[in-house]
Amino acid sequence: MELFLVLVALLLMILGVLGSFLPVLPGPLTSWAGLLVLHFTEGVELSQTFLIATLIIAIFIYVLDYIIPAIGTKRFGGSKAGMIGTTLGLIIGLLSPIPFGIIIGPFVGALVGELIHRNDFNKALKAAFGSFLGFIASTFLKFIVALIYLGFFIVKLSEHNTSWY
Repeated sequence: MELFLVLVALLLMILGVLGSFLPVLPGPLTSWAGLLVLHFTEGVELSQTFLIATLIIAIFIYVLDYIIPAIGTKRFGGSKAGMIGTTLGLIIGLLSPIPFGIIIGPFVGALVGELIHRNDFNKALKAAFGSFLGFIASTFLKFIVALIYLGFFIVKLSEHNTSWY
């Protein structure tokens, strides 16, 4: 049972890191779930304070994930269409075989979204850039937190002091 819990926790940690880029998964919250599952294994000690603090951080990052792109979009004169375009561009960029699709997709998606919303190319380009910057900042923040949680996972797992079965 212990090994099963560790494998589930590891899967959640990996999904958490991937969730930093995929809009369908809440990266840091998924990584935190991995820490929680690890907590229930024997021989791994995670304090309640640690779990509560990491949960609060994960929730804070989850909320910021919606605020940061909106700030970037608004600051550069963008619209909701640009934000929707950014998300669609990310999905298409992830699925497409083009190099750097994960970077090019959100920008092109934001640009197309802004062009649909308004006809002025220069304003749409500026707004798309703001939307893209907000997306990149938010994604980077989620990725860093997910990596830190993965580091906690590795450290705590290395301190494991009972039998695996």
